Amino acid sequence: MRTSEMIVVLSPPPKNVTPDDPFDKPPCRGCSSYLTEPYVKCAECGPPPFLLCLQCFTRGFEYKKHQSDHTYEIMTSDFPVLDPNWTAQEEMSLLEAVMDCGFGNWQDVANQMCTKSKEECEKHYMKHFINNPLFASTLLNLKQAEEVQHHETAIPFHPADDPPRPTFDSLLSRDMAGYMPARADFVEEFDNYAEWDLRDIDFVEDDSDILHALKIAVVDIYHSRLKERQRRKKIIRDHGLINLRKFQIMERRYPKEVQDLYETMRRFARILGPVEHDKFIESHARARTYDHLKKSRDEERLKRTMLSEVLQYIQDSSACQQWLSRQADIDSGLTPTVPVPSTTGRRSAPPLNLTGLPGTEKLNEKEKELCQMVRLVPGAYLEYKAALVNECNKQGGLRLAQARALIKIDVNKTRKIYDFLIREGYITKA
Repeated sequence: MRTSEMIVVLSPPPKNVTPDDPFDKPPCRGCSSYLTEPYVKCAECGPPPFLLCLQCFTRGFEYKKHQSDHTYEIMTSDFPVLDPNWTAQEEMSLLEAVMDCGFGNWQDVANQMCTKSKEECEKHYMKHFINNPLFASTLLNLKQAEEVQHHETAIPFHPADDPPRPTFDSLLSRDMAGYMPARADFVEEFDNYAEWDLRDIDFVEDDSDILHALKIAVVDIYHSRLKERQRRKKIIRDHGLINLRKFQIMERRYPKEVQDLYETMRRFARILGPVEHDKFIESHARARTYDHLKKSRDEERLKRTMLSEVLQYIQDSSACQQWLSRQADIDSGLTPTVPVPSTTGRRSAPPLNLTGLPGTEKLNEKEKELCQMVRLVPGAYLEYKAALVNECNKQGGLRLAQARALIKIDVNKTRKIYDFLIREGYITKA
């Protein structure tokens, strides 16, 4: 006695095929004849579906894994669903015809169905699919659920400029590694031929278990290669590596030692996010700058200590006090007004002769007089002047202490150059 269960289901026909076409169904697995409704489908075998005609089913046909006691389904559409005069097959044919011909073209719909007139098709469709309260409430609920979902996950719209579209093999396209902004994709992907391993794979029912497992393993390998491709794309987009030349220009804003650190730490950028990686580099750059300033301050403090020890051996204590007071004014950014009398008895050096020196023709009379007094060659003066003017423009002003840090010469000469540039209006005090 057969112990299998029976389920009657609706069997949709293929598109653009009439219900009377004997070739619209697959063949029977038992006798290879074309199936006609009703026919039997095994509910436990497949895919692909295991289909039998009624004659092979009554004989208890078995093939490979299919057994005669399996649960089965009777595939038929010769029963009413919404209207006693319309079978399930005609309902599906009507829906297919409306999809093919368009809503309102009832004459074309009737011609495709062949079993109903134009008026019958229109009346039945409007009654059961448009004005049906059951369908209307269902569509309304679906629409409301969709609106709620979009309301919860809505993304605000921000207008954006039209993305660049570099021509193929142009300089900009090569700089952007073949990236196409309009499509947000690359001309050539990472592991570009990964799909070739799948082109000859076909899952068929006659495959052995080992061959089936091998094919599944190939598909899993392909999925892992796709994940790696997407991971690399994300790193490139997150870190702004698409335009390599722009990225290199941004790197050059760091000092040389920080650039070397950036190059060394580049391999770890894939682990850190772009913001965390930049914070690490910036913090290291600040630490290097702090160490440099601390070292400079320690050296300057050591020089002052040595100078104070030397001044203790000078007999004139008042001159020492005046000199120290003057240096304190210089360090605080003030211009000293009290001259320091010379107690050494040495002659001052004669003015420098600028005749024939390179760069003299670029100086005005006041600048020539300054170079003669401080005994500074014109080329060096022009270099110091350019450095101080550029720093003043960057900072919006310049202090004497900053000028001394920029110009590594005698502090008295630096002070005279600084005062002269301020007096002539080349720079301003901070």
